[in-house]
Amino acid sequence: VYAAYLGLGLSVGILGPTFQDLATNVNRNISSLSLIFVGRASGFFCGSMIGGILFEYMNHVLLLGLSMLATTVGLYLIPFCKTTTLLIAMMSVFGAAAGALDTGGNVLILALWGDKGAPHMQALHFSFALGAFLAPILAKLALGTTASPENHTEPHLHPPALNRSPEADPGLLFAAPDDLNLLWAYAAIGTYIFVVSVFLFALFFKKSSKHEKSTASAQASRRAKYHRALLCLLFLFFFFYVGAEVTYGSYVFSFATTHVGMEESEAAGLNSAFWGAFAACRGLAIFFATCLQPGTMIVVSNIGSLVSSLFLVLFDKNPLCLWIASSVYGASMATTFPSGISWLEQYTSISGKSAAFFVIGACLGDMAIPAVIGILQGEYPGLPVVLYTCLGSAIFTAALFPVMYKLATLPLKIKDQKALPSSSRL
Repeated sequence: VYAAYLGLGLSVGILGPTFQDLATNVNRNISSLSLIFVGRASGFFCGSMIGGILFEYMNHVLLLGLSMLATTVGLYLIPFCKTTTLLIAMMSVFGAAAGALDTGGNVLILALWGDKGAPHMQALHFSFALGAFLAPILAKLALGTTASPENHTEPHLHPPALNRSPEADPGLLFAAPDDLNLLWAYAAIGTYIFVVSVFLFALFFKKSSKHEKSTASAQASRRAKYHRALLCLLFLFFFFYVGAEVTYGSYVFSFATTHVGMEESEAAGLNSAFWGAFAACRGLAIFFATCLQPGTMIVVSNIGSLVSSLFLVLFDKNPLCLWIASSVYGASMATTFPSGISWLEQYTSISGKSAAFFVIGACLGDMAIPAVIGILQGEYPGLPVVLYTCLGSAIFTAALFPVMYKLATLPLKIKDQKALPSSSRL
């Protein structure tokens, strides 16, 4: 499952540094292609919803293997898409498979370890962050780039230099991209994910997943008094948190080249600095989670996100501040998602459907916020809209968590008082 999440991080992280290349491949500019996020997140939405239901009835390992196989198909086909509609459709296929994988990994960890699984949950999401960190390196630094420098001066103006692959044949749907580095980047990640899916299928046929039924029934005895309200609040919390994370991770490359004037290689390094700090902090969180309560980690993360996003807004054209604040922002965002799941599991049991619900909230944030920001950035190219969004999301999540904590610590409906966490205080 950790290897699967590494592949998930690679496939999600590759979009940011290759966004310009994909736009060139379909003869579009960045702002007009922002619907690609809607396509990916719409698929993610459907995959999370269907996956949450299927994980209640199907073998977990088999469903994860099928999700990885579908992800492989999507990644292989994306570089060959020559029309915007087809590219968005392929992103939807990829998003659906990734959504089922995301829900399934969280459910499986909770099924195995329950409210004692905080370190394991952090390790799972560390694998995702590591993949997201490696993706820009693979796309731009290891494989190089063939884009010309003028392509990133004013992408919203759609200059003729962007039209390197015009659609001479309107009926042409699939064709090899002009930039073969784009093809090899996606093919390499797709091949890795395919290999992981083979191992998952091998585990399924060996019938090695024996803990699912025995552990799933052990979690049905704990339910918070305001169970549904907590799920709804966590839905909103993840909506803004994931929306800000994906927005910054996807647009920081384009933002750095157009707004700050960085070179492509430097902007790719900045993108990797964000995801690198993100991955490093998630790795350290595996150890922190053994001695700190999830609620404590959420509070620290909220404070770090608030401070770093404020500095990004105040010093938006200062390259040094951009490097430092991006790293701090990535580190602060790192532990929030896994800590949120582990924190809620302390007070109320999370089933496959419950996990699907708040994952849907996350993918709606993934869909709505980057799409809106892409349009607004095209309308107001002189404003750091991306940074304003990150600051607003940080303020909202910092204000929402105390409300969630208050509801969670009200008297619980439990059959066994021992089900309570040993220390529920921040």
